[in-house]
Amino acid sequence: MLNKQKILTKRLTKATSHYNALNDYHSLIEKLLLVKNFYQVDVFINLEIQEKAILDAYLKRFSSLQDFLGAKIFPLLIEISGIGTSKMSEVLYHVEKEGVIDDLSHWIELREARNELEHDYPDDLKKALKDLKFCINSFHILERYYLNANNFASNYL
Repeated sequence: MLNKQKILTKRLTKATSHYNALNDYHSLIEKLLLVKNFYQVDVFINLEIQEKAILDAYLKRFSSLQDFLGAKIFPLLIEISGIGTSKMSEVLYHVEKEGVIDDLSHWIELREARNELEHDYPDDLKKALKDLKFCINSFHILERYYLNANNFASNYL
């Protein structure tokens, strides 16, 4: 069990670095939104390269944190808690049951929107901006999942 605790501690540390960067980028985006509504196609097209880089970096960290939680942390949380399972559907069921995520449908929505944005230059910019807005507006949901995972893990570390 001790080895799994060390692994979980390392993974939580890595998740924290993703979260901290995501939080920083989210703050920059909130400031940018005060002066530019980049969810409009014409405004987005005319953004400075540095402003687009902030959005790209946010999406990268959003994806990284969600991927890392789902693939590396949630299964280990369930295993270390003694529940144990091998199927991802069961892992998600248990993290929902344990309150790490509030609703499986929210997790799936976040995943689908993020997957849509994986393409560098989608054919439908209007749809991509809608997905971008969803991911930015969902920051606090992903943040809550990250914090809940840490709280749940603290019972076993």
